[in-house]
Amino acid sequence: KLVESGGGSVETEKSLTLSCVGSGRTFSSYAMAWFHQAPGKEREFVCAISWNGESTECADSVKDRFTISRGSAMNSVSLQMNELKSEDSGVYYCAADRSFETFTRGGSPWYWGQGTQVTVSS
Repeated sequence: KLVESGGGSVETEKSLTLSCVGSGRTFSSYAMAWFHQAPGKEREFVCAISWNGESTECADSVKDRFTISRGSAMNSVSLQMNELKSEDSGVYYCAADRSFETFTRGGSPWYWGQGTQVTVSS
């Protein structure tokens, strides 16, 4: 399974880092990604990273503010979020799939975490 951490409450324009660790199995050969679900809205893609960390892709709305990276053991993924806005509030989910293209082409990943709440306010 995937376990997220690092969520919390933060002021606008501040930074927050989310982490996701795989447990029960290794995800080192999986592409991993982050999704965001704002209150009352559908879950949407944020950023993805390939299994080896060589390819990344982020949604246009965050690409200048968010950075995705893998841990040294490649079984974890982090999301560095800078210049946070109120619209960044919501639940952030970690996901994993064998194929990086699952995330870049809008597919449904095989594994999901339970999510971590982020609240951004002024």
